[in-house]
This record gives sequence, structure tokens and C-alpha cells, in this order.
Amino acid sequence: MINLKNLTLRRGAKVVLQDASVTLHAGEKVSLVGRNGAGKSSLFALLTGKLHPDSGDAELPPRWRLAEVAQNMPETDEAATEFVLQGDTPLMEAREALAAAEATGDGHAIAEAHQRFEEAAGFDAPARAQALLLGLGFKPDQLDQPVNSFSGGWRMRLQLARALMCPADLLLLDEPTNHLDLDALVWLESWLKRFEGTMLVISHDREFLDAITRVTLHLDNAQLTRYSGNYSAFEAMRAERLMQQQSAFERQQDRIQQLTRFIDRFKAKATKAKQAQSRVKALERMEKLAPVLTAADFSFEFREPESLPNPMLSLKDVSCGYRGEASETVIVRNVHRSVLAGQRIGILGANGQGKSTLVKTIARALPPLGGQITEGKGLAIGYFAQQEMDVLRPDDSPLDHMIRLAKEVSPQAREQELRDFLGSFRFVAEMAYQPVGTMSGGEKARLVLAMLVWQRPNLLLLDEPTNHLDLATREALSLALNEFDGSVMLVSHDRALLREVCDEFWLVSRGGIAPFDGDLDDYQRWLLDQAKQQREAASASAPATASPNTSAEAGGANRRDERKAQAQARQRLAEQAKPLKKELAGIDQRLAALGTEKAGLEEALAGGSLTPAQLAEHGRRLKAIGDEVETLEERWLELSEQIEQLGA
Repeated sequence: MINLKNLTLRRGAKVVLQDASVTLHAGEKVSLVGRNGAGKSSLFALLTGKLHPDSGDAELPPRWRLAEVAQNMPETDEAATEFVLQGDTPLMEAREALAAAEATGDGHAIAEAHQRFEEAAGFDAPARAQALLLGLGFKPDQLDQPVNSFSGGWRMRLQLARALMCPADLLLLDEPTNHLDLDALVWLESWLKRFEGTMLVISHDREFLDAITRVTLHLDNAQLTRYSGNYSAFEAMRAERLMQQQSAFERQQDRIQQLTRFIDRFKAKATKAKQAQSRVKALERMEKLAPVLTAADFSFEFREPESLPNPMLSLKDVSCGYRGEASETVIVRNVHRSVLAGQRIGILGANGQGKSTLVKTIARALPPLGGQITEGKGLAIGYFAQQEMDVLRPDDSPLDHMIRLAKEVSPQAREQELRDFLGSFRFVAEMAYQPVGTMSGGEKARLVLAMLVWQRPNLLLLDEPTNHLDLATREALSLALNEFDGSVMLVSHDRALLREVCDEFWLVSRGGIAPFDGDLDDYQRWLLDQAKQQREAASASAPATASPNTSAEAGGANRRDERKAQAQARQRLAEQAKPLKKELAGIDQRLAALGTEKAGLEEALAGGSLTPAQLAEHGRRLKAIGDEVETLEERWLELSEQIEQLGA
């Protein structure tokens, strides 16, 4: 298990952790949540040994293998499959041992190296690596392409696949969904559910965390608090705790005011001076509870559109794509669709099918290659580009952007009005003058949102608006979109946002667009089926891997390894379920005893021979039994669900 004891960690002058303690058990899947800048990535660096605590202890099992997604962009001409294979460190060590043994000609060493290679599942490793790549959205013809032929986002997918390839005891994932679209995200979610080791994940995707984690670790004010349950359960428990904390703070402030009034009134009177002094000491000793900020960190709303044309726009036989100097590349063709006032459309489709191309064409960022787009009178488009820098200038400040925008849509705006408006989006003081190129991804996204709000659009085109937003800002965006009076077209891999905002979906697939007849759950099942078919096709066409053993021997070894792994998995699950079953049995015994006691009390009450004092005592006891039974039944349900999940 992972055990942090009284841990203090500083980064420069900032205290990331202060006397923090927490225990994480083997096999637990944990989400690490907290504000941006709270120190989540620093905690990951501590677990991997890149940082060391200033005081306290961080204990990890010494034999654990750790895997994490490297954040650097790889520069190599190795084939994609080979690059991913190198993430399997036991396999790479077995390869090196085999090569060294063969170089010496030592028959005994060669035999041992073969055995080691077999134990590392080296024969089916290329197929496993390619299954990871296909699941993350790579095409079959890309599996052997050189790494440096891919763009930055795809290289980060390669780094993710390389981390998943490692047979790790502890898997650390820092924003693994940032470069994934919905189809790859659904596949990753399914893969991580089957992962048997311990996992810590940082993510701003609520549904992703809900699906794969059962423990939530909250980093706040340099402290770590463990919550049992996924992110939604954490939110509910956190809200309850905040309400209790706020109530305690308010009671404490009342007490402080009482003590202060007494001290002020009587400190000058000789007869009361001693009592006043004692209250001064009580005031000094009283624990100062920090006030709880129950309000959201950030909220905004879209301004009411000046008009709502209906339809907003109409596409007739439209072709979308890119026009070069000598040729055209059509990605989506024969589009016949209309967007009506008030529609909330989610645009679905696998990566590369043309979702962003369609949005860019409607946003006038790309000209249509054919057909006709008819815009309604008074159409005002607000466009959030997937790459924020497509609409931002790196050398200009937020105030520069707003001044330029105000000249286009509101010539009467004064600079102070623009600064106040930026302040409502957390661009305060000097941040209003900071060059955009030096800002974080989340700050750039907030600036684009501010510019959208200022324009008062009636049609919002949003292409992956949540890529750099934290959970609080995503929630604010969802609320603002639900209150928006105009139409919305949304491309996003954030399923929570799609569910909360959209009431219909378009599917971009095979060069065309059609309504998707189903909800988001139906689409996820469709994606998993597609991914399964791709993996099966790739496995069927994968070439045999050269090895010193025959294919029959390799097949037998693989089956033996599979049976051994299954037995080990069953043993681990039995060990994890044992304490849960023991506690469940104890609860059953206690509930039976309480039931017997309750029946006896009720029988005595019905007899009518009790004194008033006995009646009162029996009533109090029945109330206590009812409260205890309710608590035990809730715990019984929680344990039963955990045991059921282990069995599944």
C-alpha cells in the first residue's frame, strides 16, 4: 500500500503539503482532485521519486513497478508499435538478456533467457501493443509509421499507449483524456476498468472519474482528505462537510462576538476584570475556523441575443474540406441539414471524420467546397476554436483583445468597462495586460469565453471548449449554456457536458452527416463495438513474431500463463473481499441482536405495565435502536456493493 505520514512538501516558497497523512491500499483506483495549482502534479512527482519530502515519510512497496505518461514529445523515427512495446520494461529486459546470451553462445543462459522472454509474454506483445494503438484511435496503416511523422497530440497518445503497455503495480495518469476524442476516451475507460493494479488519476472529466475510480483524494489547503466513492459521491460528501463547517464557523463567530462584547464592556471594571481576562485567554485559545467559501469559484452567463432567426442557417448539398493551390480535399460531402432556433446539437464522430471541419465551415473559417449555406437574417455566430490560438494573438493582452472586439460590436465601450468585464472572468489587475502567449491553457479558454459573451451571439459553435478547463469552470460553462436562449452546436469529449446541454446528436461518419438515433450511452456502446472489430481485424492480420520456439509451444505457454494469471487474480480478489465479508457478517449479527431487543421493547410497551419513567426510557432506547439500524443498513449496502464489484 501507499502510506503518507505527516508529509510536508514545498515547491519554492509554496507549501504543497503540510503534515498530510493518507493511506491507499493495493488495487484501489483513486482520483486526485483539487484546484488548479493546488499541487496534484507535485504529489505525482513525489510518488515517482522526482521530488522528495521536506519532512515526514512517503512509503511505497519497494518492488512495485511504476508507470506514468511521459510529458515530453518523443522525437524518434522508430515505428509506432515498437515505440509502444518499449514501455513494457520486463519485456525489454528479457529481450536484452536474450540478445546477450545469444552473443556469448552459452546454451544454459540462452535457455534461461528464452524462459524469461516467455514469462514476459513476449510472443503476443506486438499484438497487445497494436490493440492499444487501435483503441486510442490509430488506423491500421499507421501502426508501423515512424513516431516523428505524427503531430503533437498523436505523439501524446503514443506516450499514453506506452505507459499502458507496462505491467505496472502503480499507474499514474495526469490528464490522460486531454488529447483524446470521445471514441478513444470510451475505449480507455473500458481498458482501465480491467486494470488490476493500483491507479491514481488526475482528470477534469467528471464521467471518466465516476466510471473508473472508487476512492477520491482531495488536495486542498495543503491537506489530503480521503473520501470513499467516485467523484459524484465526493461532491455530495464534500458539500455536506462544507455545510457543517460553515455552520460551525458561524457558531464560532457568534461566540467570538459574545466574548469580545464582554471583554470590551468589563475589562475596565475592577469587579469584573478577572472574568474579562479569562475570556481574553479563551478567545486566544479558541480555534480559528477558516470561513468556507460555498459559492462557486467562477460563474458567468451569456447575454440575451438581440434576435433569434429561424432557421438559423440551412446547408444544402454542402461539401466541407480544404482547398489547396492545385487541388481540393473533401472530408464531408452532401450535407443537407438545418439549424433551428433553440436547438442543442451534439456533433459525434470518430477522430478524423470531419467534425471540426464542419464547424469551421459553418463558422466561416473555411469556405465550403460545394453547395450552399443560407444564413438567417441577423445570424450572429460565436465560435470557440479547438485551438484557442486560432482566434487569439499571442503578443496581445486580454485588454487588447477586448478593445479590438469592442470596436467591432460595441463602439461605446470604455476601457474601464472592458476591464471590469475581464475581471468577471478572473482577469484582474496585471493579468489584463499580460501577453496571451504566456498564459495557461485554462486562462486562454476563459478569455475566448469572455469574448464570446461580449459578442452576444445567437448561434454558438463550440469545438472542444473544455480541453483546458477545470471542473469548476466546466460546471460554470454547462450552467451558462443551459440558460442560453440561442442555438448550440457542440463538439466535445466531455460526456457530462454533452448530456447536460444537448438534446439531439448528429453523427459524422464515412464522409457524411446523419442524425444519430439514440442517446450518448447508445453511442458509447457503438464505439466499443467498432473498437472491438478493429482489434479483431488487426489480430487476425498481425504477422507471426519470430521466436526460437514453435507456434504450438508458444500457444501452450500463453495458455499456461493465462491460467496462472487468472488464478492469481482470483486470489487477490478473495483477499480483498475477505475483510469486507467479515465486517458484513458482524453487521448481520448486530442487526439480529437489535431486532431481538426491539421486539422485546415493543412487547413491553404493549403490555401497559410500565411506569412513566420506564415508558420514557423504552422510547429513548427504541429511537437509539432505529438510528443504529439505519446506519448499519447503509453500511451493509455499501459493503454488499463493494463485494459485488469485486466479484464482477
